[in-house]
Amino acid sequence: QVQLVESGGGLVQAGGSLTLSCAASGRTFSTYNMGWFRQAPAKERELVAAISWIGLTPYYTDSVKGRFTISRDNGKNTLYLRMNSLKPEDTAVYYCAAGTYYYGTTLTPDYWGKGTLVTVSS
Repeated sequence: QVQLVESGGGLVQAGGSLTLSCAASGRTFSTYNMGWFRQAPAKERELVAAISWIGLTPYYTDSVKGRFTISRDNGKNTLYLRMNSLKPEDTAVYYCAAGTYYYGTTLTPDYWGKGTLVTVSS
């Protein structure tokens, strides 16, 4: 079992930055591939960024490439998402997820956090 708790969301102006954190419980965090999903109002949940269990092969959806950076610290059981140059269209609830299957553009979550809201004002 892995429990995930996100933090760091909030209200920011367009062009600003935020860093999301996801704290994981349990000693198996380092064995899971991790990802950040987001869901905007009236839209489907989408994978924003993902990273392998060892911290390699990061994936980013096209709309955030060059602006977002995913990273992890296995010693601290924590996943991060650094978000720069934020745009109003980045407004969404951001979810942390842990999964055993990660290939290409697909991360299949086994565990989800409850989400943290990011609001970008124009």
